[in-house]
Amino acid sequence: MNKLSLFEYDQKQREANHATFIAGFDEAGRGPLAGPVSTAGVVLPPDYQNPLINDSKKLTDRERRKLFNEIKKVALAYYVCLVPVETIDTINILEADRLGMETCLTEMLKTQKIDYIITDYMSLHTDIPLLSIPKGDATSLSVAAASILAKVSRDDYMILLDKQYPIYQFAKNKGYGTKAHIDAIEKYGYVAGVHRLTFEPVKSMYLGVEQLKLF
Repeated sequence: MNKLSLFEYDQKQREANHATFIAGFDEAGRGPLAGPVSTAGVVLPPDYQNPLINDSKKLTDRERRKLFNEIKKVALAYYVCLVPVETIDTINILEADRLGMETCLTEMLKTQKIDYIITDYMSLHTDIPLLSIPKGDATSLSVAAASILAKVSRDDYMILLDKQYPIYQFAKNKGYGTKAHIDAIEKYGYVAGVHRLTFEPVKSMYLGVEQLKLF
C-alpha cells in the first residue's frame, strides 16, 4: 500500500473523527543548550493542499522561510510561543514544550473553532479530541506546517541572540552543543537567561559555581 500523503493523512482523520478543523502542533529546539523552545499551532483550511510542506528538518532554510510566509498567509489560525530558558530550567523541557503548545491552543481558540488536534508525540490538557503520533511532522500536513512555523521563529530568535553574544555563534549553531559552542562556554562562561543550566554539559560545568559576571 502506498504511503498516504500528508494531506491525505489529515483528510483521513477528518473523516474518521467527523472533524472539519484540525489543529496541528509541533516544537523546535527541544535539544539545544541555549535559547527558548519554540512551539507552534496551526489550523489550515480543510481543502488546502501543498506538497512542498514537509517536516521542517527535511527542508532547506530558504524552503522553510518561503513556506513560513505561505502558511501564515493561508492559515485560518496560527500561534507561535517561545517558552523561555528560565521556564525550561524550572519545569523541565517536556513540560515547557507542553506549556507552549497549550498556550498556542488557548490563543487560537479565541478566534477559531477546533474539532480535532494532532501533535508530534505530545499530550495536552484539553477536552478536544487529540491524536499524538511519533514523527507527526513527517505524517500530518497540519503538524508539518506547525513544525515550519516553530523552526523559523526559533531560528530568527537565535540570529538576534547572535548579535548580542557573537562569541557563541548562535546564528550558526542555533544553540546546539557544537564543539565551538561548548568551547566558548568553557572559556567565557554561560549567559543567564540564554543557556539552559539544567542541560548537560552546562549543568556539570557550573553545578554549584556562581555565575560568571561577564554579561
